[in-house]
Amino acid sequence: MPRFEYLEPHTLRQAVSMLQQHGSHARIVAGSTDFLVRWRTGVWKPQYVVNLQHVPGLDRLSYSPRNGLRLGALVRVRALETSPVVRQRYPALAAAAASFAGVQVRNLATVGGNVCNASPAGDTLPSLLAFDAQCRIVGPQGERWLPLEQFFLGPGRTALQPAEILAELRLPPPLPNTGSLYIKHSPRGAMDISYVGVASVVSLQDRGRVCRDAKIALGAVAPTPIRAASAEAMLRGQTITPELLKRVAAEAQRLARPIDDVRATGAYRKDIVAVLTQRTLERAIEMARGAEMPFEVQRRLAVQAAF
Repeated sequence: MPRFEYLEPHTLRQAVSMLQQHGSHARIVAGSTDFLVRWRTGVWKPQYVVNLQHVPGLDRLSYSPRNGLRLGALVRVRALETSPVVRQRYPALAAAAASFAGVQVRNLATVGGNVCNASPAGDTLPSLLAFDAQCRIVGPQGERWLPLEQFFLGPGRTALQPAEILAELRLPPPLPNTGSLYIKHSPRGAMDISYVGVASVVSLQDRGRVCRDAKIALGAVAPTPIRAASAEAMLRGQTITPELLKRVAAEAQRLARPIDDVRATGAYRKDIVAVLTQRTLERAIEMARGAEMPFEVQRRLAVQAAF
């Protein structure tokens, strides 16, 4: 295995400086779950590894009714799964975290690493998109904010410029009477990469009869995770009916652009998009109307095994 020099910054400014100094020869690590696999197989051969674990504040998870949810880039996936505030106010994100690999990996993997890995099938990404996450990026020119929807450029490609670091994600507070759910479809359950992942967030008004707002995000059906914007528009301001949900699911299916690969055919994935979109919308609407859904039920719903 190739050797590297280990660097340990204690501030974001130090980390940015190290990246500036070593350029393309350096690679950031956080939980190291992706890094170790690619380093051991020789896919990544960095001369310098910059470990962010000792930068204070990057592992902070906090919520306020005014500012919403703040997630430092080093917040563990397991923390998303177990956080009471995430379970209560962002249940689709908690369910996505629970569907992420095994518990040992969830104890190491970070939300920032999952985002920066930029896999179209990343489990947390559809939920983060559906909750309108914003990225705080720190680099040589200072700090900038970018919608998560604009962060992904392609498989493994992000909008980060040289020496920039994803420091934080912020999710706005959900509207009243909001429900949400994430479901992944995979061969055997949480331990596998998803064939398709769908997150839906629905806010209701008029005693739960009318959709005030809706967000639908799809994973593993395009080069990047995507929002189903036209499907969302079909719901907003409309009275909820089973027929409407079927049409919305069909529109989400139309927007999907999956490929054939070793895991599934594109045609199969498109069919699953319609099924999971309708299921997540139906469950999100039930939750928005006040139906009790214990987290263990959400966890079981979040993973639909193929066999």
